[in-house]
Amino acid sequence: MASVIDLSRIPYIPGLLHATNNQFQRYGPKGFMEIKVLHDDNLYVRVDLPGVPDDAIRHRVDSVRQKVVFFSGEETPGAGDKVDDVREYSGTAGLGCDCCEITGVDAKMKDGVLRMILSRVKVKDHDNKCTHFLPPNTGKSGRYDIGDSAIDMVEVEDHPFVVKGRKGTFTSARTSDGCYHFSVDLPGVSSDDMFVLPNENEFKFIAENKSVYEHEESCRIFIGAVNKRTCCSHGIPLLDHNIAWDAEFGVLKVRVSPPPLNNNDQ
Repeated sequence: MASVIDLSRIPYIPGLLHATNNQFQRYGPKGFMEIKVLHDDNLYVRVDLPGVPDDAIRHRVDSVRQKVVFFSGEETPGAGDKVDDVREYSGTAGLGCDCCEITGVDAKMKDGVLRMILSRVKVKDHDNKCTHFLPPNTGKSGRYDIGDSAIDMVEVEDHPFVVKGRKGTFTSARTSDGCYHFSVDLPGVSSDDMFVLPNENEFKFIAENKSVYEHEESCRIFIGAVNKRTCCSHGIPLLDHNIAWDAEFGVLKVRVSPPPLNNNDQ
């Protein structure tokens, strides 16, 4: 269980989202990808790949031009996941110039986030410091008006590196045993970072990744709720259900099971 989360850092701006890549994020670095130049002129790359296990990422440098890194990985399916929702990722990151080449990659995958240090060397003279990267930061734009209703929250960006499976941050399904399953992307978050707060009307969650990695400006905080109509059997109070949850590889997965039938009532 996470320790107390300081919510005073989160600005309250009615009707506006913090980041267009995840409607549940309320604080911290935005975007599916972030690229920055380090003090030693190497590149730091962060890529959100929720659902991919820590040991299941693949990467390689383009052997011909040595300008980009190709990365890919597959999500591990869990109980209640729809087959068509399980994701496969594939993408690139690197240099958009002709003056540098990538000489090495130090990559680490943790809690659904790939972090890479790209070493580079200049092969052509260039008058200015090279800051041309591929691709540009994705999902970085941030705030926009979602209108007067949650139904208007349709402009949240699809994940650009998903080549198979769902591209949104939230999915839900009901299985043949009557259980409701839903998954929420919270990249960088582990089960120790989570508060789960169900009540009679909704399933609330708050998360903060306590481990702020080197080269990142701050933690990220996620806050959200799932209405009982999405995860509750008709006519049965939400708190009468059996609720189980876990956060793994940057995805919160919840199972809401209806109470057993009382044979005396049949």
